[in-house]
Amino acid sequence: MKVSLSPREIVTKLNENIVGQEEAKRKVAIAMRNRYRRMKLNDDLKNEVIPKNILMIGPTGVGKTEVARRMAKITGAPFTKVEATKYTEVGYVGRDVESMVRDLVETSVKIVKEELFKGVREEAESLANDRLVKLLAPGRFKETTFNNPFEMFQNMGQQQEPVEEVDDTVRQKRRDIREDLLNGRLEEKMVEIEVEERQMSMMMPGMDNQMGDMLSNMMPKKKRKKRLPVKQAREHLIREESEQLIDTDLANDIAIERAETLGIIFIDEMDKIAMSSNNQGGVSREGVQRDILPIVEGSVVETKYGPVNTEHILFIGAGAFHVAKPSDLIPELQGRFPIRVELNKLQVEDFKRILTEPKNSLLKQYEALLETEGVTVSYTDEAIETLANIAYDVNASTDDIGARRLHTIMETLLEELLFEADNMHGAHVEITEKYVNDKLDKIKSSKNLSQFIL
Repeated sequence: MKVSLSPREIVTKLNENIVGQEEAKRKVAIAMRNRYRRMKLNDDLKNEVIPKNILMIGPTGVGKTEVARRMAKITGAPFTKVEATKYTEVGYVGRDVESMVRDLVETSVKIVKEELFKGVREEAESLANDRLVKLLAPGRFKETTFNNPFEMFQNMGQQQEPVEEVDDTVRQKRRDIREDLLNGRLEEKMVEIEVEERQMSMMMPGMDNQMGDMLSNMMPKKKRKKRLPVKQAREHLIREESEQLIDTDLANDIAIERAETLGIIFIDEMDKIAMSSNNQGGVSREGVQRDILPIVEGSVVETKYGPVNTEHILFIGAGAFHVAKPSDLIPELQGRFPIRVELNKLQVEDFKRILTEPKNSLLKQYEALLETEGVTVSYTDEAIETLANIAYDVNASTDDIGARRLHTIMETLLEELLFEADNMHGAHVEITEKYVNDKLDKIKSSKNLSQFIL
């Protein structure tokens, strides 16, 4: 957990992946730091300090979700994203809104378990290697027999594990295999293990999520045999052994506490449930707002891991608000998002920075992909300038989809190169302004740009 990071440190780390939107970065960084500050207060005052929820306003593709998601990843806080519009669909029931809290807890449980797994990794790996040795050099099994009828009656209904008989030859073989295993000489050898099948949801019409989860957990876990290389099989077995070594109840308790004190729920498309939006069938937009309100205000939601109090969860709402305005939301919900931040529309300079500055920028991603085929790529400054201008112009001429436009443009620009790269080992390609203009001429000249809209 890195919740103790200062706002300045959080913003610095956000800058590694997100260009611009400084105000939004500062707001979320302060909100996260306040959560850390709250944990250091005495209990009486701590309960009075509630998160100041944030409403992000801006067109699609300018970084609303990315700012919140990256901040959660940097600090290790549980995070989940939902679209408010899904609660307006036909078949919606008010209780479904609580699923956002259950999703958050599921995320929190995964984070906590991964942390606990690291603590038992060494022991779990040792136990996994023991199992691999037995799988690679199995002994002879015989069925369990009972010495008398009373013993058989005592064990009735219990599954009897077959007893393994190991002779000296098998013992020596296992010693040899263990040595090869530990020295990494058997990593590609195939071995058959049992893996757990994913449980299907037991949801039925009219049934809430909690009941569905409970029924799913009551179903016996199914396993199937699967052949895998030793290096992959080991990871499966390590996870199984780790599950046995950690205290699951403790993990769940920690996860619930972390979801309550550090959890972040990102509610997108808030403008679509504003009162002025037209209702095209389905559920009343205002009704959805009123169902979301108790969760944002603070209520107790039952999950399969235990009750969760939402009073101190940080909610970040987001929406374009082109037609509807934040003031179109019901007053009670407006009041629960006191911090407003407007994200800027992307300009040409922003597109240039997005292409080049982030440590995992789009240009670097394509360079790395082509390098796997032995092809190197470089870009001139003029080429990058032209790409940024095209992205801006297409957004201005059609629907503005923000930075996502660059994905369409880059894929079109490099389509031929990506197709032929496996036959170009050792080649170097310089992307110049002329190269960009030649490849993207259709986008620049066509008046009907609908084919290039994502």
